[in-house]
Amino acid sequence: MAGIYIHIPFCKQACHYCNFHFSTSLRYKNELLAALLKETELQKDYLEGEMVETIYFGGGTPSLLEISDLRLQIEKIKQTSSISKDAEITLETNPDDITEEKLVDWKEVGINRLSIGVQSFFEEDLKWMNRAHNAQQAKDNLDLAIKHFNNITIDLIYGHPLLLDEKWKQNVEIVTSLNIPHLSCYALTVEPKTPLYKMIRENKKEDINSSKQSEQFLLLMAWLKEAGYEHYEISNFAKPGFRSRHNSAYWQGEKYLGLGPSAHSFNGISRQWNVSNNNIYIDSLTKNIIPFEKENLTPLQQLNEYIMTSLRTLEGLDLKKIPKTESFKLQAASKKFIDSGKIIRVREKLILTQKGKLFADGIAADLFF
Repeated sequence: MAGIYIHIPFCKQACHYCNFHFSTSLRYKNELLAALLKETELQKDYLEGEMVETIYFGGGTPSLLEISDLRLQIEKIKQTSSISKDAEITLETNPDDITEEKLVDWKEVGINRLSIGVQSFFEEDLKWMNRAHNAQQAKDNLDLAIKHFNNITIDLIYGHPLLLDEKWKQNVEIVTSLNIPHLSCYALTVEPKTPLYKMIRENKKEDINSSKQSEQFLLLMAWLKEAGYEHYEISNFAKPGFRSRHNSAYWQGEKYLGLGPSAHSFNGISRQWNVSNNNIYIDSLTKNIIPFEKENLTPLQQLNEYIMTSLRTLEGLDLKKIPKTESFKLQAASKKFIDSGKIIRVREKLILTQKGKLFADGIAADLFF
């Protein structure tokens, strides 16, 4: 299977914590979308005819697009790639973009999964993050979305200074009470060059408490397990049958094509990423040039990527998928984590415990070759 990711680099306003590539100006939206169609055509052979099982509109805020824009892009992908009849087609949307009319239109063009960026159901949290929507929109429009879509995921952020444990519990309980089938939860990170980073440096906002983040992650795992959610990846929880097929393909090392400025692509042996600049992207595509950089992965780099991604999943790292020499070394290196209760070995698999999930990135890095 293969997937296609489309990066739509436009937002109404800048969230203080966000370090993704986006612009709050729609001045060159039409030119960029034309360039995106051109790139889709030029990249038609990248996946080498593999069946495309997932399409994901991310950003930015792709729900800002007109329905005609989405229709054109989906039609172009269908013209240039082999799309599975039951392909998962996801659209990221903010609560304030959701209307009855848009929900009907999104389904009509083929969107069958919504990823809603709620982040919090509390007004003060949303203002602290500088989100474009308010708490009432988050609740009302989530209710509206449920009437039209059964495959919905929402994002929540934890571990910021305003989020007391009781508020965190209420956020999660709203999701579980609505029986939302998928939930992605992220510890707030302070990325360089973001407004949040600058405000913390200038003592205008309180810094992040990593111990508090760990506590709230442990609480989250307990609450969602009790509610019947499967913790199938570090940041992702799903009811049975509702895992994200698109993101799962990333973690399983499947091929994917990334379209749009800053988008990444992977074909199994190399990785490439487009320039994170809208004007350069547009200008290059008018000349039939895709502005990207490329890295060919060595066997050891491919192995390290497998270690990093597989350890994040419920199924864990399969030692049978690793060459014997490296497998022996990996087993020896993992012993200290098994002894400390961060990893368990189940037959030929190494799986992070709840304790280990708190240190997932560090453990993976320690196991790299």
